[in-house]
Amino acid sequence: MFDSKYKPMDKILWEGRVDSETNFDAFRWHQWIKCIDLRKDDLSPYTGKLGFGFIGFCCDEGVRRNNGRTGASKGPESIRKEMANLPCFFTKDVNLFDFGNIICDDNSLEESQELLSKAVSKILSLNLFPIILGGGHETTFGHYKGVLNHLSKHTKTPDIGIVNFDAHFDLRPYENGASSGTMFRQIHDLNIDKGIDYSYFCMGIQNHSNTVDLFKTAHKFGVKYVLAKDVTNDTEWNTLDKLNDFIKKHDDIYITICSDVFTSSYAPGVSATQSLGLDPEKVLKFLKYILKSNKVVSFDICEVSPRFDQDKTTANLAAVIIFSVVNTLCTINNLFVGY
Repeated sequence: MFDSKYKPMDKILWEGRVDSETNFDAFRWHQWIKCIDLRKDDLSPYTGKLGFGFIGFCCDEGVRRNNGRTGASKGPESIRKEMANLPCFFTKDVNLFDFGNIICDDNSLEESQELLSKAVSKILSLNLFPIILGGGHETTFGHYKGVLNHLSKHTKTPDIGIVNFDAHFDLRPYENGASSGTMFRQIHDLNIDKGIDYSYFCMGIQNHSNTVDLFKTAHKFGVKYVLAKDVTNDTEWNTLDKLNDFIKKHDDIYITICSDVFTSSYAPGVSATQSLGLDPEKVLKFLKYILKSNKVVSFDICEVSPRFDQDKTTANLAAVIIFSVVNTLCTINNLFVGY
């Protein structure tokens, strides 16, 4: 099932400050993470109260094909380094598992995406909440397929709503090959082929980053979206109302974040910087709102590119967002003990 493009994680790579080796209240994530090899035949479903499964997608082939600035293949390593020192704001009933990385090389994007889909489906079958560390935003196609394949084992017509925080629609044609700008069109075609609804909500869209044809395609496909300027200038209640209308129509929600949705001062290390992007604090409010619906089945954050990062700002932002995802789900399950 998993070939040489899958690399298990070595626990020694998770390192950081140790304030105590016995007092769990002083623990950091690197002290609590467990590394698991997905190739093992004896893996059994997680029976604890809440578990999270991390996996990296070390790929920026889609960015290269999209004529973007490559470097996101190193994103998972950079994000992990920033996550290592995060404090454990949850009870011992919560567990963190690292399943390693999917590696994309030698122009093997489609093969690597397929491998990621199998990994995501496997993590879900283990009763864990997947958190995927991109990688270029081409991560999304493999991630979504894994969610869809897993849910298809339980229902003939999975009802998945996609929420994407992004400056771009990523709905471009892919007759000449898939890239980091085609995933949501690929997902549309995949759903139509399977006879299931396509439902996509994008927050943070920039007029200057999308052609008129892309806006027309979005309307043709029934895509819901909020422009970045409206997220910034409109009342939060109006945006939350739009989100709520979208969430309540679906059984399950998949969330993906492209780091280029943020203003470049917060996220300089991305493929395509945004001078007028979103404030992370606002995004976190909307993200937590979606998570509190208790419908979110999986999450990823993409396009952290250490090559262009400054003082690890973008990687740290990604880690803080993941920290918020974990803590929000812990709160929902009464497992949060932070202040």
